[in-house]
Amino acid sequence: MKLIRTYGKTASQAGAVLRQIEERSGAATGRLEPAVKRILADIRRKGDTALRRYAERLDGLAPSANLRVTQEEMAAAWDQTPKEMRKSLQAATANIRRFARWQMPKEWTRKLLGVQLGQRALPLESVGCYVPGGRYPLPSTLLMTVIPAQVAGVKRIVVVSPRPARETLAAAHLAGVKELYRIGGAQAIAALAYGTASIPRVDIIVGPGNLYVTTAKKLVAFECGIDMLAGPTEIVVGSENGNPQWIAADLVAQAEHDPEALAVLVTSNPKLAHETAMEVQIQVSANKIASQAIARNGFIFLTKSKNETDTVTNRLAAEHLTIDKPNDLGWVRHAGSIFIGANTPQSMGDYISGPNHVLPTGRLARVRGGLSVYDFIRLVTTQEYTAAGLAQYGPHVERLATAEGLVGHAASVAIRGADRPNRRKAR
Repeated sequence: MKLIRTYGKTASQAGAVLRQIEERSGAATGRLEPAVKRILADIRRKGDTALRRYAERLDGLAPSANLRVTQEEMAAAWDQTPKEMRKSLQAATANIRRFARWQMPKEWTRKLLGVQLGQRALPLESVGCYVPGGRYPLPSTLLMTVIPAQVAGVKRIVVVSPRPARETLAAAHLAGVKELYRIGGAQAIAALAYGTASIPRVDIIVGPGNLYVTTAKKLVAFECGIDMLAGPTEIVVGSENGNPQWIAADLVAQAEHDPEALAVLVTSNPKLAHETAMEVQIQVSANKIASQAIARNGFIFLTKSKNETDTVTNRLAAEHLTIDKPNDLGWVRHAGSIFIGANTPQSMGDYISGPNHVLPTGRLARVRGGLSVYDFIRLVTTQEYTAAGLAQYGPHVERLATAEGLVGHAASVAIRGADRPNRRKAR
């Protein structure tokens, strides 16, 4: 890892590297847009014909294979999955579902004098869940995207995954997935956004994917909702007294997701900085992808104070953030998910804890958190006035609307005031 002091002779270098990290986009989609636009347009015009062509060419779909995975195939995958693996999937499912239930917003109404106001939590009608199937099969992502949608009350949940592994199909069976297709890439996003004869369109697309998937999500965002533009994995550890072996293990673990992953330690402790750098070199030697990521985007920022450590850590607004102790939560302002203490490896959150592992990257943690039930729910407000409430607040609306030049707004209130005496007589 590159060890850079944020003070002294290397201060300007550290500043330049930090700016480079800050400016790194959630996904550098620009160069792929022309190719992805062609795929999207092709699917939109030719539907299933084009979808199948791309699936065979890019996803390795056999000419005789169906796009849709049957319930029997999912059940067979579950039966063929080793017992201990089934237990692990069941434990993860239970924890993710429990956490999603805890997240559910409450519906409420409040009565004031002459007014009743409220909030309803209405689920979306349909969702498309993208589950990567390339470098690694990710049954955990199927659970993380499907279960919150189920808890939110979404009626139609569609999963797309290129070359779904047995474990992914087993997870789909366990979660009760009814609709799963063997498609991926930009072509899968196009099918979900525009719809084809065999795959009706959905209201929102969620889940991580490669750069083609992310570019496609960006381009269809005006056709349907998306969760976020997720780029390569990010880990930042802000620590003053952590265990260098354990910190190194976390850095390597997240770095193995992608050769472009970002792995950073921020500390004012020189001993911790140097020992962690040595540990990373030892642990990364047998992990090819992590080794590439560390070489490209592995940094240790050695700061001059704990306060500067906190400032730099917030500045990076990382997807995954590890801190030393619960009291450190007080200074954290920007992070996708926070891991507290030496006994909390970030891998626990990737699989079993319950909070979602679909998280914002590219400093998007400044404006949103991870995927949750809120992504599948519309908070719809309600309001009801009595005649007395209208009489009390209506004149304010008339004055405000008139000031804005919206005379129709003012009139819609005034006309009810003019009619009120007649309505009282009718009672």
